[in-house]
Amino acid sequence: MSDRKITPKAGTAAGTAPRAAAPEVSARAAALPREALEIAAGYAFTGPALHLGALLWEGGCLPDAQIRVPLPMLNRHGLVAGATGTGKTKTLQLIAEQLSAQGVPVFLADVKGDLSGVAAPGQPGDKVGARAAEVQQRWAAKGCPAEFYALGGIGRGIPVRATITSFGPVLLSKVLRLNPTQEQSLGLIFHYADTKGLELVDLKDLRAVVAFLTLDEGKGELKGIGGLSTATAGVILRSLTAFEAQGMADFFGEPEFDTGELLRAAEDGRGVVSVLELAAVQDRPQLFSTFLMWLLADLFHDLPEVGDADRPKLVFFFDEAHLLFDDASEAFLDAITQTVRLIRSKGVGVFFVTQTPKDVPADVLGQLGNRIQHALRAFTPDDQKALKATVKTFPNSAYDLEELLTGLGTGEAVVTVLSERGAPTPVAATRLRAPESLMGPLDAAELERAVTSSALYGRYAQAVDRESAYERLQASRGGKGPDEIRGGKGPDEIREAVGGAGEHRARQQKEQPSVVEQVVGSGMFKSLARSVGTQIGREITRSVFGTARRRR
Repeated sequence: MSDRKITPKAGTAAGTAPRAAAPEVSARAAALPREALEIAAGYAFTGPALHLGALLWEGGCLPDAQIRVPLPMLNRHGLVAGATGTGKTKTLQLIAEQLSAQGVPVFLADVKGDLSGVAAPGQPGDKVGARAAEVQQRWAAKGCPAEFYALGGIGRGIPVRATITSFGPVLLSKVLRLNPTQEQSLGLIFHYADTKGLELVDLKDLRAVVAFLTLDEGKGELKGIGGLSTATAGVILRSLTAFEAQGMADFFGEPEFDTGELLRAAEDGRGVVSVLELAAVQDRPQLFSTFLMWLLADLFHDLPEVGDADRPKLVFFFDEAHLLFDDASEAFLDAITQTVRLIRSKGVGVFFVTQTPKDVPADVLGQLGNRIQHALRAFTPDDQKALKATVKTFPNSAYDLEELLTGLGTGEAVVTVLSERGAPTPVAATRLRAPESLMGPLDAAELERAVTSSALYGRYAQAVDRESAYERLQASRGGKGPDEIRGGKGPDEIREAVGGAGEHRARQQKEQPSVVEQVVGSGMFKSLARSVGTQIGREITRSVFGTARRRR
């Protein structure tokens, strides 16, 4: 930390206005200055809690004033914010390893690729020893039980995939950057595929259904519920083709990842830390932020209500959170707000990690009861505005927060959390503890061994391409799939490819059932419709995001 003193703001020094008596704290802490004692008393919880660090006051660290967060309150969500290089990642690591030790599973989005070290013991050194001594921490090198994942297998980790059906039209529209009208049309396409038993597993399945609905025999299928315009179909097809050309096809398919895997505990009772490596897809921010929202939405509608439990079922850290909200529609933001608000009662805590609180919409920010704010920079007028806006989001404080937030050092933060009774604690400038796991990435060979030796690797590593909408529509045309289905061409190309035989087609339609009638009437379809848990033969129940509800 800098040599700048952290002092109370004018009018709040000890001996000014009378204050209510502080709750009892330890005998050693009772010797603290009165203002510091009142802050420390706000963190003197009786139940299980995570240790964040020690109070900073008037230029010094007070190790007897420990700053903590109650374990049951971690499902009330939180925000970890601060400028680049101020220690946000180490704060995530510190919280994650303590949650794991308490038996709580953790999910970490590893955008920079340096969180894999959570699985290995840390390395002692002079800096770590000095920090531990300052904050009265009994530091011991130890790692956490961990699983490593990668989106679609791009990067080191067990592949995480989703089917198009499960991902749903709302999240997919966000990834494809569709406008509201196009999003509504995509919703109709999903509705049609659900009701007709055309499973959308991967991108070629969705292209095939869109292409079919632009053909003469498919155009009438959506007339009763609004129809699909040629122009809109063309935009969707082109967006899907461009999306796949960017290498996105690997993210969609089977075996689909079961988000229940994130809720596991190790044999020794510690919670498993699930690390999703995103460094390999940093150049596709819309994709990975939306994929993280899919994971959260899938958990949301699969988990039962638990109310206020003594510990969370899972704490989910959502890194680079601002990417989720960039260019988001009002409907999308409403869905995020509703998910964050309601998932608390299912035992899941969500921490958004970003640079400033203004990156998070007000309705979402209002749901985040636990705040860890690292240093902010104020080099430009926009920075100054962001600083003032951040200060306004904190409770009344004994500190001059504008001065304090620009003077914090690396590994220091301003903290306020929810107490055991759900009230905000006093704002506390805090020198944070040092993580006990490795503060850096695992060696590549060690990470590879951890991935391939996992019991989950055999379950998810190999992609499977089973019969779904593309194959069914292709089979219904006598095994001669049109180029528009295989290549995702636009409506004009589709008409050209299948045109020139209008009379012959009309004659065939009189003699043969439609494509959908053939599919729905097939023996294989009827067999699958009777299968337990299949999505065939029924309309998919969808969540607030349009994601499909699956049976575990």
